[in-house]
Amino acid sequence: MQIKIASSHLNGLVVVEQEVFEDERGFFMEVFRADQFNALGLPVDFVQDNHSRSQKGVLRGLHFQWQPPMGKLMRVTLGSAYLVAVDIRKGSPTLGQWFGIEASAQNKKQVFAPAGFARGFCVLSDVAEIQYKCTGIYNSKAESGILWNDPGIGITWPLENPVLSEKDTRARTLSQWLASPEADNFIYQP
Repeated sequence: MQIKIASSHLNGLVVVEQEVFEDERGFFMEVFRADQFNALGLPVDFVQDNHSRSQKGVLRGLHFQWQPPMGKLMRVTLGSAYLVAVDIRKGSPTLGQWFGIEASAQNKKQVFAPAGFARGFCVLSDVAEIQYKCTGIYNSKAESGILWNDPGIGITWPLENPVLSEKDTRARTLSQWLASPEADNFIYQP
């Protein structure tokens, strides 16, 4: 079964689509194949899988980790969610730009955002489950977030009053992050 890059954005973020075999019984698809990911120039060394379930209106993010650097391959396996990634790499020509896409159990789209991107999502359906493969093991001492509604970024979220964690309400703006010494961990490399 074929896996392909459907579109590329912000110097490193890609939307991945895969061939789906469907019949009256349901469907089958290969979500990840090391050989095909490698041929597409995508990472194959995923070291952690995460699974999140949230109610409608919940917004999680924008999260990132610098030690070890963590890229994420995200997909929605139940319901629908709006997946967002923001380029936070110093020196990047797309620094501060964002990409968003509705992903759902129906459309089966996946988004890969490499290290140097802050990622988040908001739930559009009554409930949604998001699964993501990570290229780094979680390290609470080297992770942070960018404020979901940072006016310097201007993300157009498809909801107005999201349900947020305390941590996400206290996140920094992109300009505050860029002024921190930790930001030097994400220097754009063409």
